[in-house]
Amino acid sequence: MAEILDFDGFDEELLGESGAAPVSVPSEDGTELYEHFRFVADKGQQLLRVDKFLVAHMPKTSSRNRIQQAAEAECILVNGKAVKSNYRVKPDDVVQIVMDRPRYEFEIIAEDIPLDIVYEDDTVLVVNKPAGLVVHPGHGNYTGTLVNALAWHFRDNPNYDVNDPRLGLVHRIDKDTSGLLVVAKTPDAKTNLGRQFFEKTTKREYVAVVWGIPEPAEGTVAGNIGRNPKDRLQMTVLPDDDPSGKHAVTHYSVLEPLTYVSVVKCVLETGRTHQIRVHMKHLGHPLLNDARYGGDEVLRGTTSAKYRQFVRNCFVVCPRQALHARTLGFVHPKTGEEMFFTSPVPADMTAMIERWRTLGAAIREY
Repeated sequence: MAEILDFDGFDEELLGESGAAPVSVPSEDGTELYEHFRFVADKGQQLLRVDKFLVAHMPKTSSRNRIQQAAEAECILVNGKAVKSNYRVKPDDVVQIVMDRPRYEFEIIAEDIPLDIVYEDDTVLVVNKPAGLVVHPGHGNYTGTLVNALAWHFRDNPNYDVNDPRLGLVHRIDKDTSGLLVVAKTPDAKTNLGRQFFEKTTKREYVAVVWGIPEPAEGTVAGNIGRNPKDRLQMTVLPDDDPSGKHAVTHYSVLEPLTYVSVVKCVLETGRTHQIRVHMKHLGHPLLNDARYGGDEVLRGTTSAKYRQFVRNCFVVCPRQALHARTLGFVHPKTGEEMFFTSPVPADMTAMIERWRTLGAAIREY
């Protein structure tokens, strides 16, 4: 099984400059994988181990050891199926190197970027990512990312190579979403944690502020998610019979109704690109200040200039989509212990929520 990433999504930092999605290929388990290299063997190709074949085709790009690591992580495909290093390439074979992230176009530079480390041992690291920090390097964000910060954090660890596909982030969240992420420090840990995400045994809970008050107050959104054919920068809920849509399920419950908005808990059953943002918009309740999905407009409330200014001020206080990955639970891949972590809702969201509480109280008194 190839590396598994279950995630709330990736944002524009992982898209090409044109806004198009990176070239991706489906894996056998439905995970989205990104093609980094593709080679087609000549018709006269003699039988040759795939690791030697790739070294010959990429002499300045990758070492044989790095290629063997990719094979161990099931990131080398031949004719669409993962193979081991000793697979013998034959004429007309299509050989691909795929990863669970788009291709890094430059070497990862270790950067001294502060990390809010919630937990760390010799196997895993749990980090609380602030809003605004890109997870992976990509177009327009080659430095200053969480991966660069991890490279610095592990700079004296000879066993951690930031470019090794068998190590690193097991899932990811959008640039402007805050909250908890787990990093695997060993190949076995990444395989084990990836399996847990794939089998939906992890516990992930998000807090969001959305426009309006969902009815009913508790429910489930089950809508296949795919790229919006009218806007390639957006994801959307597609018809059930559309083959490009991927199964997605979000459970929600209203934590606090606040007159024109509400604080909502979202529990992910699956992890698709922008899942919570897309599903809440599909319900008619976009996240506040989510410019990508229309939440940066005044969607509920009065038409008075004073109220509109109030909303604009809220957006200044929380200048991003109001979404936070609050809890993360998993079974420790080495000890078997159940681990559970909680991250407080950050100051920008709490300040905005408090403003809506004050407004609601004023309306009720009036």
